[in-house]
Amino acid sequence: MIHRDFFEELFVLEMANNHWGNLDRALKIVADFSKIVRFNNVRATIKLQFRDVDRFIHRDFQDRQDIRYIKKTIDTRLSKEHIAIIMEAIRKSGCIPSATPFDEASVNLCEELELPLIKLASSDINDWFLIERIAKTKKPVIASTGGSSVKDTDDLVTYFSNRNIPLGLNHCVSLYPTEDRDLQLNQIDYLKNRYPQNTVGFSTHEFHDWETSLSVAYGKGARTFERHIDIEEEGYNVSSYCSLPTQIDTWFKAFKRVKSMCGHPGTVKRVCTPAEIHYLDALVRGVYARHDLKQGHALCDDDLYLAVPLQKGQLSCREIMRGQMLLSDIQKDQPLLVNQVDSPYAYDEELKKLVSERGI
Repeated sequence: MIHRDFFEELFVLEMANNHWGNLDRALKIVADFSKIVRFNNVRATIKLQFRDVDRFIHRDFQDRQDIRYIKKTIDTRLSKEHIAIIMEAIRKSGCIPSATPFDEASVNLCEELELPLIKLASSDINDWFLIERIAKTKKPVIASTGGSSVKDTDDLVTYFSNRNIPLGLNHCVSLYPTEDRDLQLNQIDYLKNRYPQNTVGFSTHEFHDWETSLSVAYGKGARTFERHIDIEEEGYNVSSYCSLPTQIDTWFKAFKRVKSMCGHPGTVKRVCTPAEIHYLDALVRGVYARHDLKQGHALCDDDLYLAVPLQKGQLSCREIMRGQMLLSDIQKDQPLLVNQVDSPYAYDEELKKLVSERGI
């Protein structure tokens, strides 16, 4: 069974219809972006959009070139044979093949091609004819939440949870392109708090920056990320919300950097590195005798003072306790060593070793 971790640190590279119905162009996009994926050693899926064009567009509107969505859908049509070739190229490139189906027949194609992941578009988050058909595949699904209501998302999460189907939720603003001021990144907090059992991601159509929003999103807990991709080629216009290979390279490197900055998971206390412990030990005050002290004396505040540096084998402010007995004489201004005070540190060889090796 595939668990929610399938979505963790997964990058969705949305080719959409940027192949423009041209097999060679699609294969070029796969080749160019899969190189960037391999070079940065990340997990990525290259995703297409599927539509059963003859039934997706009503037959009375098939020739309506004045309706942009209809014109683009017709202009970017691919045959099943060409789609199969592209998906095989994605597999061979080391990426995961996936698709956004916009109708039930396209879900059939996802099954026929054995795609391991299906994307549900923001526009279809309450299209229950499509959602029910997708759920029958039992495949993991990522849903973008742009424009959805609370009830839409609640119902979707409940439906997939009841069927034990992994569901990732992407925060998304459905503006193409999206200005920085419209990114609404605090919605990642909302999704994580409301749906703690689901992996939350960030799908973006911004066009000014390929580092900042990803860093903020990762810091807020987003763990899957999506952008539209395209290549520069004569005769084709690159939409402003699409990313070129060099920009995706920047995006991946920003992810690596922010992941390193964030460090250990926020669910457990981090383990300090030896270098950090060594640095802090140098700042800890050691225990010194304020005046000459005799063996058998019970220590009190007037007998001691604290000062740096902490010397090897010397007790620090962390270990000394009032009332502890001296095991030997100590002269004024001399450090109290671990074997001179009747404490657990004097008898536990492991603790004694730790004290003996720190300091100067």
